[in-house]
Amino acid sequence: MTTAVTAVLAGLLLGTAVTGCTGGGQEELSADELLDEAHRTMGGLKTVTISASTTSATGSSHSSRQTTDLKGRCTNKITWSDGGSLEQVRIDGTDYVRPNRVYLERWSGRESVDAKDQNLWIRTSADNAKPGDGLVDCTWPFNAFGTASKGEPTEIGGRQAVPLKVTDDADEAEGKGAYTFYVATEGKPYLLGVAYKGDDFRSTTSFSAFDEPLGVRAPAEGAVLDSRR
Repeated sequence: MTTAVTAVLAGLLLGTAVTGCTGGGQEELSADELLDEAHRTMGGLKTVTISASTTSATGSSHSSRQTTDLKGRCTNKITWSDGGSLEQVRIDGTDYVRPNRVYLERWSGRESVDAKDQNLWIRTSADNAKPGDGLVDCTWPFNAFGTASKGEPTEIGGRQAVPLKVTDDADEAEGKGAYTFYVATEGKPYLLGVAYKGDDFRSTTSFSAFDEPLGVRAPAEGAVLDSRR
């Protein structure tokens, strides 16, 4: 993943999960209990779609959209503000990867003479994926951290939600940004979104299509180059 995305995930992994309360309605839960219920609900999903957008202090940005079973099957596409993009289909231990022409030129440092679109996929072992290469592993860290406080009810994607601002003593001491988690207040306590705002970057992440059919398929063989041969 990119540095900015990795930083957000690292924040989500800080600390340990707060013990939640399973009795009573959501309005009776404290902010920490509600956030823990949301993470537990998300951890029990079979499929979900995750859309994210990150903008750095310098103005560069990237966005991604991932549909995943949270285990080993997913699709993902990440797009940068300079026009580069990288598509990925992971099916268990195999990755199908399709970079566009802009991405390839940026990676190689050379402008391609061929201006045609790059439409071929590369088949490779998922074991070859490395941090920072833009590939995802289909999982997501639904873990609570820090101390949460409730904000005023709002609406996210047409669903009623409560914002939970999460602070961490270590982050505050270092002057880092703050996270806001948005939890559905009607039906199951799904985590609908996460927002982060700091001095170096800001990001938003939304979650949707809970437990909907996945539909992950390998690209057509005629459009695949096999790097394992």
